[in-house]
Amino acid sequence: MDLAAGIEALNVYGGAASLDVRQLCLHRGLDMPRFDNLLMREKTVALPFEDPVTFAVNAAKPLVDALSAKDRSRIEMVVTCTESGIDFGKSLSTYIHHYLGLAGNCRLFEIKQACYSGTAGLQMAVNFILSGTSPGAKALVICTDLSRFALADAAAVQEWAYSEPSSGAGAVAMLVSDTPHVLRIDQGAYGNHGFEVMDTCRPGPDTEAGDADLSLMAYLDCCERAFKDYARRVDGADFRDTFAYLCFHTPFGGMVKGAHRHLMRKLFKAKPDDIEADFVRRLSPSLSLGQRVGNTAGGSVFLGLAGLLESIDLAAPCRVGLFSYGSGCCSEFYSGVVTPDGQSRLRAQAISAQLDRRHLLSLDQYEELLKGTQVIRFGQKDASIAPDTIPAAWEAYQGQGRLALEGMVGYHRQYRFV
Repeated sequence: MDLAAGIEALNVYGGAASLDVRQLCLHRGLDMPRFDNLLMREKTVALPFEDPVTFAVNAAKPLVDALSAKDRSRIEMVVTCTESGIDFGKSLSTYIHHYLGLAGNCRLFEIKQACYSGTAGLQMAVNFILSGTSPGAKALVICTDLSRFALADAAAVQEWAYSEPSSGAGAVAMLVSDTPHVLRIDQGAYGNHGFEVMDTCRPGPDTEAGDADLSLMAYLDCCERAFKDYARRVDGADFRDTFAYLCFHTPFGGMVKGAHRHLMRKLFKAKPDDIEADFVRRLSPSLSLGQRVGNTAGGSVFLGLAGLLESIDLAAPCRVGLFSYGSGCCSEFYSGVVTPDGQSRLRAQAISAQLDRRHLLSLDQYEELLKGTQVIRFGQKDASIAPDTIPAAWEAYQGQGRLALEGMVGYHRQYRFV
């Protein structure tokens, strides 16, 4: 029997605070029909005591805590996938490994390739499992990111007015093993497309730049070409019939809808009503959590997978097609099988219930956070955090056993569970 590999367990952590993005857009005076195309409701906003490490640990800890001591000791790789790194050399994975209390015989490293990084990490972990070099081993892959709007000066927000409502924060943790309860990866079933393009980038630790229209065109081009490469490798692959459901990287829902429409027109010359019905049936369930968290970069395609499994009525195993895109750029279309058992395991994480417990920020509170006066910036040597900048959010955060950032001592970040 062939060795299986994929996602054994998956959890999403959506932070401590959220913002009603419709109210934000009204406040900014944005064009509301254009806002409606974002298909957004809320977004997570990082608080001063949150950073990529706290998001990552809080996403992964429930998965690790659920393991027996023996299974926990078999986690032999921790891969952090992020474009929100906190040091040019030291990996986030070293902090995560420490605060999760994992064994020392573990590879720890970080991947950066814009929003493609999560899929790169997953595929690397899957191939480690399939290699059989350490039978029974597991890998922990964590996508963790914060939008730059948590750090920006208030005046800078207008540079990307329509990105502000959709740019979120959060982490997705995946335990990867040879018992892939949540998603069994189809081995050898993938397609890639990449080329050099300056669509979006982060030229500084706290800044983003780029061309939104160019990014949209690159995304559409990659979606088409990555699927065609998948079809070249997989005999009989059909975009409409092979996959019961689809999960795409989601900068915002309207871009996913546009990519789906583009493919349906290109491949099948499908009519508008047929395209809309197919989108509603196969893709819209994957948007349910992203509409509440915002774009989580490398984690967004897996946020889509979690939203799908929370939303649908799954009676039998079925195949899901996944598309990952990272600016700059690299993309991949791949697939895997989900089952009712995996759905039950995912639902046990109660992800939506956790999102319901976030503190809802007022616009005044949000604007105060944008000033960044309480945020530890990249490269700071010494700093301390006032966790109760927003007292109600800090009060709700405590007592849950979650990790919080306390400050910096000689460039070394200090955390504690509260």
